[in-house]
Amino acid sequence: MNASPADQLRLVEVAELDARIRQADHARKNPPQAGRVQELLAQRQTLSQELTRRLGARDDLRAELARIESDVAVVDARSARDAERLASSSNSKEAQGLESELASLARRKSDLEDAELEIMERLEQAEAAVAEQEALIAETNQQGAELSAEGKRVVAEATAAFDAATRDRAAVAGTVPADLLALYEKLSTRSAGAALLRARTCEWCHMVLSGTDLNTLRQAPEDAVLTCPECGSILVRTGESGL
Repeated sequence: MNASPADQLRLVEVAELDARIRQADHARKNPPQAGRVQELLAQRQTLSQELTRRLGARDDLRAELARIESDVAVVDARSARDAERLASSSNSKEAQGLESELASLARRKSDLEDAELEIMERLEQAEAAVAEQEALIAETNQQGAELSAEGKRVVAEATAAFDAATRDRAAVAGTVPADLLALYEKLSTRSAGAALLRARTCEWCHMVLSGTDLNTLRQAPEDAVLTCPECGSILVRTGESGL
């Protein structure tokens, strides 16, 4: 096949635009933030499960504290009643029984207050554990939101680059003869399709051509469409080819 050097050179521009299109398409479909966002989602699920456990432990302690406080209130009410009865009693035997019961109630209240202090201390630790876990979840959510926003920005930029390169590609390809473009399209399925020969080297596969291959290129007409012996791309010759 023969094609003017200018048409062949336009193929290199098409190849460069195709590379930009592939790069932009990959970027918009696979933003670098996506993997980390998925990791953060999994991390948040694990943190949420732990938060549920800590909330359960805290609520159990709250319920236990409420029960003890209720028992203390019952003891206080009974002690007040017995003290009132003792103050008005004139029966020594009854008074002795009331004094004994008051002593027993005092010991019971002391035990309850000791238990109450222990539960309050444990509850304070449980509240701190819940707050710590909630802070971790909030931090994870913040990181996820920032990465998601950055990912959307990257996708938007890549989409804009994809659309621009696609438009430019259509404009340039429209100026290339149909048969030459068809050959390029066929070759581009397994190579760059077209590449400059610069300093005796194919710019796609970076192969330095042998003396025999260079002689073949020197002897070929300037409008001959030739391919790289290594990668199969159309080799576009210019004044920088080193021939």
